[in-house]
Amino acid sequence: MSDFAGMEDLLQDFLVEATDLLSGVDNKLVDLEKNPHDHGLLNDIFRGFHTIKGGAGFLNATELVTLCHLTENLFDKLRNNELEVTKEIMDVILAATAAVREMFHHLEGGVQPPPADAQLIANLKAALAGQLTSAASTQSAPAPAAPAAAPATTPAPAAGPDWDKLYGAVTGAVPTPAVPPAPTSAEPVMHTQVAGQTPEAVIQHAIGRRATDKPGAMSAPVGRRADEKTRDNSIRVDTARLDQVLNLSGEIGLTKNRLSSLRSDIINGRIDTETLHALDQTVSQLDLLVSDLQNAVMKTRMQPIGRLFQKYPRIARDLARNLGKDVELVLAGEETEIDKTMIEDLSDPIIHLIRNAVDHGVESPEERLAAGKPPKSQVRLEARQEGDHIVLIVADDGKGMNAEKLRAKALEKGLITDEEANTMDERQSLNLIFLPGFSTKDVASDVSGRGVGMDVVKTNIQKLNGSIEIKSQVGKGTTFIISLPLTLAILPVLLVQLGEQPFAVPLSMVREILPIQIEQVQEVGGRATMVVRGEVLPIYPIAHLLGWVPEKVPQYGVLMQTAEHTFILAIDGFMGREDAVIKSLEDFRPKGVAGVTTLSNGQIVLILDMKELLADMGENRGVPRSAFIPPERAAA
Repeated sequence: MSDFAGMEDLLQDFLVEATDLLSGVDNKLVDLEKNPHDHGLLNDIFRGFHTIKGGAGFLNATELVTLCHLTENLFDKLRNNELEVTKEIMDVILAATAAVREMFHHLEGGVQPPPADAQLIANLKAALAGQLTSAASTQSAPAPAAPAAAPATTPAPAAGPDWDKLYGAVTGAVPTPAVPPAPTSAEPVMHTQVAGQTPEAVIQHAIGRRATDKPGAMSAPVGRRADEKTRDNSIRVDTARLDQVLNLSGEIGLTKNRLSSLRSDIINGRIDTETLHALDQTVSQLDLLVSDLQNAVMKTRMQPIGRLFQKYPRIARDLARNLGKDVELVLAGEETEIDKTMIEDLSDPIIHLIRNAVDHGVESPEERLAAGKPPKSQVRLEARQEGDHIVLIVADDGKGMNAEKLRAKALEKGLITDEEANTMDERQSLNLIFLPGFSTKDVASDVSGRGVGMDVVKTNIQKLNGSIEIKSQVGKGTTFIISLPLTLAILPVLLVQLGEQPFAVPLSMVREILPIQIEQVQEVGGRATMVVRGEVLPIYPIAHLLGWVPEKVPQYGVLMQTAEHTFILAIDGFMGREDAVIKSLEDFRPKGVAGVTTLSNGQIVLILDMKELLADMGENRGVPRSAFIPPERAAA
């Protein structure tokens, strides 16, 4: 039976608020380590912990209150300048926040949390007394500093960070409790917990599932039935957005009453010009209000991606501390909104990318200085909206990837043939890291890339109908670009025709509509082109892109622009614009189709993914000029 019978709603409210507060505290602690004299940050951290402690006290979570109180006392001494912010103290504080998060997992299961680890409590008391030693902090930190010895002197692989505590601290996961052996002066506790385990096993142990499992398929928390759905289906909505929905609903109700009145007048024989004009105005107003309501409702599902980003500064900090590196994680575009259902599914891929960037993407301070770089490396996590896609970027300023080495390693492992290696360009060579089973010392280590490699990242992104590409320059760094469709949004589209069949293309890509006249069509390199304001643009018939046999010569061209290409889409006709509600095709998704929508007349129309259609055609896309010559003129 639950320890919180009759208090379930109160408990859930506490967990939602406290989890957000704790994530904010973790991020502020990372900032505090960079700005140790920022008393404003310290006060914010203190208030966050005090609020958590107050809520825990109301729930009679005694052990959580005890841990929060000790940590709060340490914050108090720091802000009163009785102690200084050091890396050792920060390790202990972050270990305490990790323990608080573990206690939240017990509360989620409806049971009181057990006492915090005795070593952690001892270290907190030692820190309060000003007697904390480097060795003590190493034993309690979630990712203790244990730099790997050089391969030349130690053939065994370096021990990775304590992912049990680290992932439990920063993800909504439930680590399996383990009783660590007694620490010794020669070997920190974490070595006995992680050594000999593959990262796949460590992640499964830490977040309750394998990285290859379906995103969100977490194991049930302590005390919760295994068959309960553990994925968070709740959503936080700004009250201003709900107010907008409510106001629009009221306006629609008034318009409905007006329509009912006009209907009654028409039934009673009043069909004069004034009545018909009023009916036309009311229907137009209703159309506008319904469109606004659709937009408002869809926006309630959109969440700032900053809620996903908030867990990553701590991951980067703890891993960099463990590896003896100086890394700053820079976040950008946190206000970019993305569908709530995609946020959880993106969590693991981004964790892998950041982990890889910190582990083997960036160099140690000594290596950076020798290469003429600043000792502090930078990893950038950015989000932005481009037309009908969300673009996520994970970039580092590290050593980059060598395409030749990647090909050589793939050959050595038998993943590609000599012929394939000789025909690969740089982009294809970089994409080798996505192959299952691919690993090399340059792109994998015991901390990242081995067993839970980049193939997992690509698989998870593809499940979201997205794509991922790599740009890397040796000595300059590597950039991963993830492009995701807005699968649940109201998308303005242009309806184009191939014969009598309509298709939808995102209006955000459309620059203008042009007539195609054979006199203006030129052939360059065997491909039909047109010159538009001095710019030579290729012409791609929509039938050619879809692999259909054209029934007639295209008469119109839609000038379109994607992130990589500007081109003219040749079509047979167009039907105007429409605001489409995208519905994804879950069981069957043809290539080049982003989703479907339903027109006002009930007809189902495919929404084309122009980027994928162009990529699928490769370098040989395009048709000759003769494809645009009418048969009668060709015969003449």
